[in-house]
Amino acid sequence: MRYRENDTAPIRELAKDLPGINSLAFDKRTGKLYASQVFYGDALWEIDVAGTAPPRLIAKDLGGFNGFEVGPDGRLYGPLWFKGQAVKINPANGNVTVLNNQFKTPAAANLDTKLNLWVVDTLTGVLSKIELANAKRTNVKTLATALDNLAIAPDGTIYVSNMADNSIVAFTPGTGEVKTLLSGKLAVPAGMKLDGDTLYVADVFAFRAVDAKSGDVRDIFRAHASHLEYPGAVGLGTKLITLTSWVTGSVQLLDRATQKEIETVHGFQAPTDAIPMEDGSLLVLETGTGSLVRASGDKYVDRKVIAKELVGPNQMVLGKDGAVYVTESAGRLTRIDPATGAKTTAAEKLGMPEGLSETPWGTFVVADTQGKRLLEVDPAVGVFQIVADNLAIGLAGRPGMPPAYLATGVAVAADGTIYITSDTNNSLMRLRPQG
Repeated sequence: MRYRENDTAPIRELAKDLPGINSLAFDKRTGKLYASQVFYGDALWEIDVAGTAPPRLIAKDLGGFNGFEVGPDGRLYGPLWFKGQAVKINPANGNVTVLNNQFKTPAAANLDTKLNLWVVDTLTGVLSKIELANAKRTNVKTLATALDNLAIAPDGTIYVSNMADNSIVAFTPGTGEVKTLLSGKLAVPAGMKLDGDTLYVADVFAFRAVDAKSGDVRDIFRAHASHLEYPGAVGLGTKLITLTSWVTGSVQLLDRATQKEIETVHGFQAPTDAIPMEDGSLLVLETGTGSLVRASGDKYVDRKVIAKELVGPNQMVLGKDGAVYVTESAGRLTRIDPATGAKTTAAEKLGMPEGLSETPWGTFVVADTQGKRLLEVDPAVGVFQIVADNLAIGLAGRPGMPPAYLATGVAVAADGTIYITSDTNNSLMRLRPQG
């Protein structure tokens, strides 16, 4: 956790080594600062703003104390994500008082001026009110699922954010009116695959199908209203669809015909892509180990390294020649024989290659996020040409830090039309061939 008092003051580090540090709130009466760990940790801390004392542990193993607020009584009011509860916590001793335990996945809670606690449930999409005076709960408004946070203005207007829609809506309790302030058709589009006129997009907080002709978007799964695990890549087999998440180290398997979930396989080391093979196995690209792994057998517990010493492997496709083509952060497109693991360099000096797709004529279109351009690579001779440049891709990280990782997806249609996802404006772009 870092802190800056004003625009000219230096940025100071107040706390470190707290994985999953997430929500924070000040006590406006005392100036005390509190912060919670969620998902990658589970604890509540008091943080010394002066930076002279280490964080004080208030409580641990709470159950995911997510978006919370400090009340006028000095208690901390918020949700326990994993327990389905709205609670208040005494920061002096960590004692927890359950206000309501009837939520599914409460994500955040805030107090209004009348001491009502408003809670958003991400699984159900419901905005609820708890009257602190009598603990009465009322479901006030049903919004879209994947709710993330809320803020209450002095006039009582409640602003609610949604992670799957990139949206903020304003709700007026007195009238029940809901007004959308901003929204997007996509959330965080990353890897994708083209199936006829349908683009399957790993949208991180959703899995979506996009009509390549009209641009219409259809939700298949939304985060926290399903078992979706923050997908960053899509794999397409004749019978299966795979969704890969480096965040949770998982590959989710869907039935391609019905798009229903079959199972989720965990235990991979920062996987960035997966391909369902005809023999029932999975080829999984692990950035954590720099390896291409074949997973097979019951529950895919049999893991065999096909190729190793890959430098920052990003995305892959199964070529028409039966080889696996992998983009590496070292600027290479690498060809791997899935039977022997033999590696050859198909092309190099590609900048920061991520998404790729094979063209109908046997070349590969690669997204170079460093150069903000699309390249067409001919693996037969190892050369490339620039297809388009000055594209809205390649989200930059903070100075001195690596780029924020999000795969740029690429897909090529039978007529040569190229589709590419943008990590800088969360869009899906189409480039039509000239002439």
